Amino acid sequence: MNGPASVHDLVQSHRITAVIYAAAKLNLAEAIGDEAKSVAELARLVSADESALRRLLVGLTTIGLCRQAGLDRFAMTDLGRQLGETADPSFKDWVLFEGEMLAQSWSGLVDSVRTGKTATQLRGEGDDRYAASGNAPDANRRFNAAMVSLTRSIVPRIVAAHDFAAARLVMDLGGGTGELIGAVLQHNPHLEGIAVDLARCEADARAHFDRLGIADRCRFVAGSFFEKIPGGADTIVMKSILHNWNDDRCRIILRNCRDALPSGGTLIVIERVMPELATTEPEDRSCVMSDLNMLRGPGGCERTEAEYRRLAGSAGFAFVRTTGIGSFSLVQFS
Repeated sequence: MNGPASVHDLVQSHRITAVIYAAAKLNLAEAIGDEAKSVAELARLVSADESALRRLLVGLTTIGLCRQAGLDRFAMTDLGRQLGETADPSFKDWVLFEGEMLAQSWSGLVDSVRTGKTATQLRGEGDDRYAASGNAPDANRRFNAAMVSLTRSIVPRIVAAHDFAAARLVMDLGGGTGELIGAVLQHNPHLEGIAVDLARCEADARAHFDRLGIADRCRFVAGSFFEKIPGGADTIVMKSILHNWNDDRCRIILRNCRDALPSGGTLIVIERVMPELATTEPEDRSCVMSDLNMLRGPGGCERTEAEYRRLAGSAGFAFVRTTGIGSFSLVQFS
């Protein structure tokens, strides 16, 4: 694929987001299925104007999510099938989250750069975006579904990157609705697990453990990682937690982890790791864009490996290793 020819090309990227979001919202991947369909049939299936839908399908073709199988027939590509609810991997929930929540948030980036404040702070709703969203159940559901989508896509890399054979009880701190801890236990039948998160995640987490058939080995504990963390686990996993918070808040979380773990226990931090010197490589761009998302959103940041080592070291942890797992890294401490 050719790169952008000019800033003019780059600045139109928001249009691509809108096109992909429209496809997900219209359930086009589900409507098209495995065989090419006519625009007329698709328009009936998704309740859209036929002419306008054809224009959208042509747009999706130019970015590789659809292919034209004739003048007025379209099929999904392998990439486009990731918009389907049951695809493996499926990014539909993330696309809906991006289109309905993040795209709007990013429109205020200039204000955050000028002030150093998050969108929540600028609205006068306090420093904690997650507390501010506590009374918005629809937003919470969209957020949780998006996190499940992202976590599910990297779970195979996580379970391949770390050997849990010596572990007995693994705690997923900030584990949401249990996607990660559920996968870890499925791949390691000898393990027991705990998911710790806010009480609003409990019902969905318990239902997820029931679906996986691990309810006898995995429990949910409602709580905050800024307070006392339950003891008993020999391994604590945190995915996409520390990047949400500033250094002072991270030190509180890490000290609580140190207090909860036994001597010789393991801490696994799964995060994007910032490059020391950024390049135009896609991995660097993904990490830096996430860093700016943290600036606008919860107020944290993406960090370099050295910064994670210093933070964890200040809480009494010793660095063991870093393992790359795609756009994320698994950083192990003891």
